[in-house]
Amino acid sequence: MGAYILRRLLLVIPTLFGMMLINFALTQFVPGGPIEQVAARLEGEGDAAKSLAGGEDAISAGQDADQGYVGARGLPPEFLAELEVEFGFARFVCDEGFAGKPSLTAPECRKQVIPAAERFLIMMGKYLRFDFGESYFRSISVVDLVLEKMPVSITLGLWSTVIAYLISIPLGIRKAVKDGSSFDTWTSGIVIAAYAIPGFLFAIVLMVVFAGGSFFQWFPLRGLTSDNWDSLSAWGKLKDYLWHIALPVTAQLISSFATLTLLTKNSFLDEIKKQYVMTARAKGLSERAVLYGHVFRNAMLIVIAGFPGLFLGVFFGSSLIIEYIFTLDGLGKLGYESALARDYPVMFGTLFAFGLIGLVVGILSDMMYVLVDPRIDFERRAG
Repeated sequence: MGAYILRRLLLVIPTLFGMMLINFALTQFVPGGPIEQVAARLEGEGDAAKSLAGGEDAISAGQDADQGYVGARGLPPEFLAELEVEFGFARFVCDEGFAGKPSLTAPECRKQVIPAAERFLIMMGKYLRFDFGESYFRSISVVDLVLEKMPVSITLGLWSTVIAYLISIPLGIRKAVKDGSSFDTWTSGIVIAAYAIPGFLFAIVLMVVFAGGSFFQWFPLRGLTSDNWDSLSAWGKLKDYLWHIALPVTAQLISSFATLTLLTKNSFLDEIKKQYVMTARAKGLSERAVLYGHVFRNAMLIVIAGFPGLFLGVFFGSSLIIEYIFTLDGLGKLGYESALARDYPVMFGTLFAFGLIGLVVGILSDMMYVLVDPRIDFERRAG
């Protein structure tokens, strides 16, 4: 197992590098880079320069700096050159012996565009040191920005995953035991119907019905906490927190437990039909002892081992629409807004970090299989 894990860890490096390279290359063909975004803000708002936060880890939007930017034709070339250097698209090269501050206004200095390949290597070198730089348009580092948005995503991901397991596993076991009964038929219909309902549509229905729409005003519309959070007692804070997350977690949960329920049911059905179950029953063991003493461990292998991947998928993959509907400022919303604003340090920094987490979680999932069932030997299969 140790050699298998080592091989998987070594594969993380080329996989992550390839993923970053593909996404970096795609951005070279996307029109409207960060310089154009800044230029549009400056030309539309006279004091927009006050909101700019320079970042050293800029990624090119695929624009040729020598040809100029479409949205920046009314701005001074010196300012644009400074901005390109600050964002990392270019550098100032000065004559030997120049002692002043490098600038386009200095006759001894000139702007040199940094090739895309060099920018990519510079970016990856910093990311390997976990230096993700600063956001282009916010006065905050990428790491601090992600940590600031993390509580929302943790809330949606963790609660949705835990509740899905608490509902799906007992329901799946019950459906397997009652296979073919009216209970199995009706619950299957409900589960499939819930799976077919889009999460955003269910979220809107919850808001209209329970959050001050046309019916009841039982739950708040936005945020994770109330304005008077700091003045509440510990018990009051817990109630306020649960009150705020009730609707978004329910909306996120509605379709996530369907697959897990049916997976649990099918796993139990496969195990129940095997010879060792018939032998255990022939020995006189009770149905409960057979089910939970023999079948449970084998049937739950794929369910338990898939927990890291399921949590990661719920955590990072499906919260964008829910966050927007319930006005929650989380990682999904952050990624979407960063893509629109061409905030490349945030885009590529979070892509690198979450890609690395996803690859490590894949290794953890394999380790979970071995922990749950020692009979599985990835080392022998690899050989």
